[in-house]
Amino acid sequence: MAAAMDQRVILCMKWGTKYGPEYVNRLYAMVRRHLSGDFSFVCLTDNGEGIRPEVRCLPIPPLNLHLKPGQRDGAWKKLTTFSADLHDLQGTGLFLDLDVVIVGSLDAFFELPGDFYIIRDYPKALPSYRITGNSSVYRFRIGAHADVLEYFRTHMDEVQKHYRNEQSFLSKFLHRQGKLHYWPREWCPSFKYSCIPTWPANYWKAPIVPAHARIIIFHGECNPPDAAAGKRNRRFRHIEPAPWIQENWTE
Repeated sequence: MAAAMDQRVILCMKWGTKYGPEYVNRLYAMVRRHLSGDFSFVCLTDNGEGIRPEVRCLPIPPLNLHLKPGQRDGAWKKLTTFSADLHDLQGTGLFLDLDVVIVGSLDAFFELPGDFYIIRDYPKALPSYRITGNSSVYRFRIGAHADVLEYFRTHMDEVQKHYRNEQSFLSKFLHRQGKLHYWPREWCPSFKYSCIPTWPANYWKAPIVPAHARIIIFHGECNPPDAAAGKRNRRFRHIEPAPWIQENWTE
């Protein structure tokens, strides 16, 4: 796949009230600083108010999920990026979660050969043979994997019975097709596992940016503004402020 020669499209998704427009605006600013050349930036959203004009806001395609009372579709919304016709977008898409912090060049994310790239999931207890990806950062040819969404829509009950969320289903589906690839581990380190010093050094040493890191992933621990201020979401687990987060995570 000659990804480097294609139109490059950065994709993100915002719905509900958990993340405000400032998350989209800061993500755009980080991409602009760290991705050379031209690109399009698209936010799939239910509310484009307050989002900077450089970002093209488009509706999130319908998932057509049959929800039970009280059930939410958030665990599956990213699958709509694999629509056969995603608002007539073309080229190579790089999807980024809103709560990542970009600290290095993104150019190489578009240059690696292969059909589909995703982060290999982080928990240290996972056995090496597990293939689950972390969908905070994934790359694909827009429109090329419409069968992912089509299979989900025609097998909703089966998929939800066997998979907890979209990233586990997506990883297994593309792995069976021989299309699944992982980013180099050092490119997308976990803030939780790779940046916070181990106890007791976390009480006097600030979180670090690991060598060769390009995108820091925040999952299950704290979000970027809290981490920058030294706030952690779990009691009795201390972190020092991390000024480098705020230095990068700005508009």
